[in-house]
This record gives sequence, structure tokens and C-alpha cells, in this order.
Amino acid sequence: MRIFHELTRRSGLHGDPHPVRRTRADQARLVAEHVTGTVTRNPFLARGSFDSLVVPHPRKPGGVEIYTDSLRASLGDSALVLDSGINGTPLPGSVNLDFFTSAAGAIRSRKAHARCAEITAALEAETGIKVPVAALIAREVPKHKRLRAIYRTLLKRRRIKTVYVVVGYFHQHIAGAARDLGIRVVELQHGVISPYHLGYSYPGRPEVADQPDELWCFGSYWTDVADLPAGMKAQVVGASFISPLSPAELAAKDPRLVVFLSQGTIGPGLLEYAAALASARPDLDVAFHLHPSERSTDYVLPAGVRLSTDNTLAVLASATYQVGVSTTALFEGMLLGCRTAVADLPGHEYLAPSIARGDSALIPGPDALAPALDTLPRASDPSAYYAPPR
Repeated sequence: MRIFHELTRRSGLHGDPHPVRRTRADQARLVAEHVTGTVTRNPFLARGSFDSLVVPHPRKPGGVEIYTDSLRASLGDSALVLDSGINGTPLPGSVNLDFFTSAAGAIRSRKAHARCAEITAALEAETGIKVPVAALIAREVPKHKRLRAIYRTLLKRRRIKTVYVVVGYFHQHIAGAARDLGIRVVELQHGVISPYHLGYSYPGRPEVADQPDELWCFGSYWTDVADLPAGMKAQVVGASFISPLSPAELAAKDPRLVVFLSQGTIGPGLLEYAAALASARPDLDVAFHLHPSERSTDYVLPAGVRLSTDNTLAVLASATYQVGVSTTALFEGMLLGCRTAVADLPGHEYLAPSIARGDSALIPGPDALAPALDTLPRASDPSAYYAPPR
């Protein structure tokens, strides 16, 4: 996944998907928090006995981590919540191993693997882009091994029976540690799954190391949209954080509001679609909605386009139209009754199955959006994407 991000960024296809921006003061504050956390948030020192370990998502709109919220409530005090503060604000009462995570990543191997040069050359020959494979391997593999050993000790000492994790492909050291001990690992879906997602799609379902045993999905659409690794079972648990609108709420939608759902990877290209629509249809309210990892200073908005930083679900609940590329919010908007356009920008393939179902439409260029706007489809059965919680 990291090599893919480097490849797409260096080629100019994508921007940084989740840029982390810290001043030197921010970095110093983070180091201080890590050191203090070895005492105040150390999971080895947490009081009580625990059956489960829960690793939430770092993103918490409004202070709520929506993906594990209901799970944590049902598990109560039997769950040890391990929530990093490196790229977000940890949940109250949670613990973390941030000091050890940062330290493990700071120590790199001095000896490059013999095959790194071969892989780098082959990738460059195929794509024309040189990616620092050796540097990534020198950092990530030793980091994985060190963290895997630490988590193995933690899971064994706290007698954990089940690990629940969000974004499993960035926590393979935790899944690997649990697998070493025969502990069940469950991943909770957090976003789009598609045949093109390197975290989930393994054509032919081969054996893949350090993967969860189960994937709990929002709806039936996600259980077979991609070939999961061998041994990983997908099941529908529903989504407690989002519900379809009532007939009255659907009727109250703003017929003029068009929401463009930005992402760091494709934001400038999507803004061209918004500018073209605003120019062609000045009667519309064209809102450019930022991804949580983006800032208002990232863009200079053209005439007729306004910035939106409000709660995403609230914005989608009031909008009649939505336009995006591969963001999860497009599927949320489908459940909330939006007519859906997919901009023909890098990553639109993620929506290919939805387009094939007739739930969204691919728009080949900025000038093609305005003529197509009034014929954009609504999802026929959005519960396939987000089922009621079970």
C-alpha cells in the first residue's frame, strides 16, 4: 500500500491521500505526549481484566469514532481500547503504545534486502517511475517485526481472546501478533472495498500473511465485491452510524444543492468539475466539501463555488446531487437519497460495480456534468450498501 501511494504520488496521478502536517512545535508536543503516555496510557499498566482489544479509527468527526462506537458500548469494561494519538485525538479512557510505535519506526535497517534493487528496477521499467523501495523496506519491515513482538507480549499478558481492528492493512503487526497466539481477529469495515483496493482485493483468494479472520461489513454489497484473502470470512453486521431518510426528509432536500466530495488524491481535478457546473448552471448552489484531511487553504475556489466544511452526513442529507470519485461518502450519499455522479478521474474504478448496478453514473469530463445532472440515478436499493445494524 505504501509503495502504491508513492507510485501514484510521484507519477502525478494522485495527491497525498491523508497528508500529515506538523510544525516543529507540534512534533515536540507529540514526543512529550509519547513519553508521558508510557505511564498514563500504557496498556500493560491498565487496571482490570479484558477479553477483547479494540483498535478504533483515528478519524473522529465531532469526537465520535463511528465504526467501533456501538461495539465498544456492547463490550463495555471487558474491552481494552487501544487508540493512537499520533494522527488523531485518542478516545477518553483509551490506552496506546505510541512511544513504542514511533521508536520502532525511527530505527531503520542499515542493510538493504538484496531484491530491493531488482524490484525498484522492474517497477521503474513497467511504470517509468522510480520508487524508493529499499528505503520503505528498511523502515517498514523492521518496524513490523518490533511491533509484532511487543503486541504479542501485550495480547498474551492481558489474556485477550478477540482483537477488533479498523483499517487492518495498516495494523498487520497486530493481526500477525494475534495470529501467532491463535487469537481471533475481526476487522470492521471503514470505507470503500473494491476489486482495485490493495488492502482487500487478492484475485484468486491466495493465502496472505497477517490478515484478519473476519471482515464485518456495512451491507451485502461489500461481502463479495472483491476477492478477500483465503480464510477471511465476510459477514454483514450493518451500520449503526447512518440511516435512510424518511419520506418527509427526502421531500425536504434542497433541489439546488450539488455537493462535490473532495479527497486529497483528486481534489484539484474535481474542482474543475465544480467550476464547469457553476459556470453552466449559476442557478445551482455548488458546494465543494473538503475531506477531513484537507484544509480550506488547499484550494482557491472559482466563482460560483462555495466551500463546505460542515458534517458530511448532514450536508448529504440536504443535497439532491453529489459528485465524487472514490470516497466512501458517495455510498453514504446514496443511502441518503442523493443522485450520484462519478467524475472520470484516477480512482473512479472503485465505483465501477456501483455504476454497473445503475446506482451512479460516470461523467467523462467537466463539461458533461451539467447536461447529465437531471438524469443522474438514485440507488435502487441503498440498503445493500448500509444495512440496519444487526
